[in-house]
Amino acid sequence: MTPQASRFRVPTPFEPSTSPTTRRRTQVHAGLAASLEAHAPHDGRFELALPGTFAIRLSAPSRVPVHATLQPMLCVVAQGAKTITLGHQVFEYNPSRMLIFSVDLPVSGQVRRATPTEPYLCFRLDLDPFRIAELALRVFPSGVPMPDNPLGLYVGEVTEEIVDAATRLVALMSQPEEARLLGPLLIDEILIRLLRSPVGARVAQIGSDDSGLRQIAKAVAGIRANFSQPLRIEALARMAHMSLSSFHQRFKDVTGMSPLQYQKALRLEQAKRLMLGHAMDAKRAASEVGYQSASQFTREYARHFGSTPRRDIARLRAENPFVAASSR
Repeated sequence: MTPQASRFRVPTPFEPSTSPTTRRRTQVHAGLAASLEAHAPHDGRFELALPGTFAIRLSAPSRVPVHATLQPMLCVVAQGAKTITLGHQVFEYNPSRMLIFSVDLPVSGQVRRATPTEPYLCFRLDLDPFRIAELALRVFPSGVPMPDNPLGLYVGEVTEEIVDAATRLVALMSQPEEARLLGPLLIDEILIRLLRSPVGARVAQIGSDDSGLRQIAKAVAGIRANFSQPLRIEALARMAHMSLSSFHQRFKDVTGMSPLQYQKALRLEQAKRLMLGHAMDAKRAASEVGYQSASQFTREYARHFGSTPRRDIARLRAENPFVAASSR
């Protein structure tokens, strides 16, 4: 372990003992933390040399949850811990547990463990369904097995091999030519190791046109493209090539919420962005995202974000005077 890497500590080890395996895994995470910090000199999300790769840093726990709709991605934490809430389900990920999204999901996230000396550090890789489909043919030549759980969010044990591949990938980012030539090979390695892991069947669904996940993903895309319009469930079911009853159940299995709840989350998140980034008042923002009643919008906003629109936006502006510009 290099002197630079020795500054980093993994608070949640894979095993309680200090066995050689534990020490090696701790060293691997420390190497990833050092590489990430080199590309994230201060708090924020930093796009790396290859499209779809990011270094994320935060030096203090989140005071309140941050709401966002996140696309298919892999997150590997090198240091610190974070929770993700989907509907009523809460998931924690940390250096021993990776996070995978297999479909666009509106969630809230909150960093739970981070300090200025040991910041939260995370590597994010956006998942390309077309590349996953190509690699799944090689990993599963006899066909992709059925996943054990259809939910489009997974948190589970990360392997040392995935962390090591992520570390080597991030280390390449300071050398643009090396990253261009070798980076895609390391991304393929990460994807193949994901496909060969216990969550492989669920990851493979991202790239399979015939999977129920991809059918729901098409419906999700339809909702996102027209979220301000009245929801037409029958049209979405036809888009997913399902009966109405099957569509309702499958949508909830994958996203953890009903189509109406999903649309509502998108509307409220967009309204928040409009008020924060474009200085709209609540009434106009509500109208822009499809609400007919300003009072209904205020009630649902408070239920979703924990505060009325006026108070929520005022708090965000007071906490960060640059938040309006960054939200655009």
